[in-house]
Amino acid sequence: MKLGSLLTEQSNPASRDIDARSTAEILAIINLEDQRVAPAVGAEIPRIAEAVDRIVESIRGGGRLFYIGAGTSGRLGVLDAAECPPTFHVPDGLVQGIIAGGEAALARATEASEDDPGAGRHDLMARGFTARDALVGIAASGRTPFVLGAVASARELGALTIGISCTPDSELSRAVEISIAPLVGPEIIAGSTRMKAGTATKLALNMLSTAVMIRLGHVYGNLMVNVQPKNSKLEDRAKRVVAESAEVSFERAGELLAEAGGDVKTAIVMARLKLDRAAAEARLAAAGGRIREVLETEHG
Repeated sequence: MKLGSLLTEQSNPASRDIDARSTAEILAIINLEDQRVAPAVGAEIPRIAEAVDRIVESIRGGGRLFYIGAGTSGRLGVLDAAECPPTFHVPDGLVQGIIAGGEAALARATEASEDDPGAGRHDLMARGFTARDALVGIAASGRTPFVLGAVASARELGALTIGISCTPDSELSRAVEISIAPLVGPEIIAGSTRMKAGTATKLALNMLSTAVMIRLGHVYGNLMVNVQPKNSKLEDRAKRVVAESAEVSFERAGELLAEAGGDVKTAIVMARLKLDRAAAEARLAAAGGRIREVLETEHG
């Protein structure tokens, strides 16, 4: 499919004379178009849910999650990957982002590198990608050679492949096992996919990584129970999480955390089941770190 015929490259009738509008009118047009993004992502929930469940299977089987993209798509993937360790305290390598052009492309556009499928293959394999891992290829147009090259390599290995694009029936959607394609329509500035397509991609990535981490047991209720009290702000948050989850005072939460060696999950299980640290750690280990499973098993 030629670039000019893609949905993401079309001219948007709502903004044809946007350069002649007042500042407030410009912003109103952008805002109105942005309101189309969340419903478009919502329509993809069945595909996103399938992707989440398959990624969880991969990680439980010893695999990792990789994002790969170029330009805005690559930057969004790298951002989502970078935020997983501090939010959920997972190992740095569990979720990885790869961008065409490498780290330099994060701060300065190097979009020419997106045209090389061989570079996509090379950059993915250089990370030690295996059949146990999962790959999410990100390309608003669904036709970026860098991404398609990486996806082809992952498929050859038999790894799980997922695509995020904003174009119907794209090359990427046909190349992957699971296609996530929120159709947000033409951009306010024709072809500027950092706008609606970028927002849709960010929303989809938020949903993917957050739901995966919830399924892996890194959240209890709606609380970040893997938070590590490494500074005063995080120590305060950890105490509040323990206090709320275990229904104890803030002061008692601090004592429990100290007894648990700073581990929030252990402190919660110690409080809820009246266990010492060693017993709480053993229960958590048997349940794969999932607090709810520990508590439900205890109470039948």
